[in-house]
Amino acid sequence: MQDTDVIVVGAGMAGASIAAELAARSARVIVLEAEDAPGRHTTGRSAALFSEIYGNEVIRALTRASRPHLADGFMTPRDCLHIASAEQLGRLEAFAALQDVAGSSRRLSAQEALALCPILRPDYVAGALAELNAYDIDVDALHQAYLRQIRALGGQVVCDAGLERAERADGAWRVRAGGADYAAPVLVNAAGAWGDVVAARAGIAPLGLEPKRRTIAIVPAPADGRCDDSPFVVDVDEQFYFKAEAGRIMLSPADETPSDPCDAAPDELDVAIAIDRVQGAADLPVTRVLSSWAGLRTFAPDRTPVLGFDGAKPGFFWCVGQGGYGIQTAPAMGRLGAALVLGEAPPEALGAVDPALLSPVRFR
Repeated sequence: MQDTDVIVVGAGMAGASIAAELAARSARVIVLEAEDAPGRHTTGRSAALFSEIYGNEVIRALTRASRPHLADGFMTPRDCLHIASAEQLGRLEAFAALQDVAGSSRRLSAQEALALCPILRPDYVAGALAELNAYDIDVDALHQAYLRQIRALGGQVVCDAGLERAERADGAWRVRAGGADYAAPVLVNAAGAWGDVVAARAGIAPLGLEPKRRTIAIVPAPADGRCDDSPFVVDVDEQFYFKAEAGRIMLSPADETPSDPCDAAPDELDVAIAIDRVQGAADLPVTRVLSSWAGLRTFAPDRTPVLGFDGAKPGFFWCVGQGGYGIQTAPAMGRLGAALVLGEAPPEALGAVDPALLSPVRFR
């Protein structure tokens, strides 16, 4: 039986970030990962965009609070356009009018949008919103930095250690995982799509987490170079997005197909839908698909992340439901989560984030 202060289930971005922040506060941490290496699922399949106007109000606050950490070597600038057709202009205007969106964006005419992304179709784009603070995130560098920090501060990351069972006894969680036994006063559930599965194995009622498949495909960029410097382009209703990268185009139908927790795989129909939707808005000939993949974005029922103690049994802490925003919110979620686990006040830099809005108690 290995005794520690905190056991974290899941070594993806959510688990790695909260574990690293706990280790930085001198907590002894063991991270248990079911796969043979961390980041096999959602963390390794992100579109890697940092957007301060993406997601609901809570997500946007977490994203802004994460920016200082991500700006320290993990981001590079990326133009980002939210585009609208004529029938979508009303929704674009409503979006642009939100207070925290207005402060981080600039309204563009159709002509200005076409100048930034020449492959957009003039008969489709009626207006756009340009982000002022959008970036590409180096997801692997960020994830590996958290894992290194855990190990450097004395923590452990144990792979091939899927949770088999967890029981609360004598003031501690006793966990069986990967054929070994562990004990700690606090058990952090950062298992992503498997969050409700982990809870059930610990005798905790599920939250109703909803894993949803998201598909991405890579196609060649036009040979004439018209979009070599294309921004990240998002439909205002999030029906598709695409971006240019290293002579190729990454595109997605922004699908949210309900799924059981699994190693998600792309569906050929979703890839075809992505190409069709993007071609409706952009002059992008597609002769072949170079590669495709899918990942699971896991949402809480209200689409706001869950961070906090469950309350049903002492010491069971949720860090799940980040949806498609887990990478760009990881620094804030990790810092706030570590503070809540240790009973500390939230860091001042996260003052705009109300922990009560994230608490699992809202579902109980």
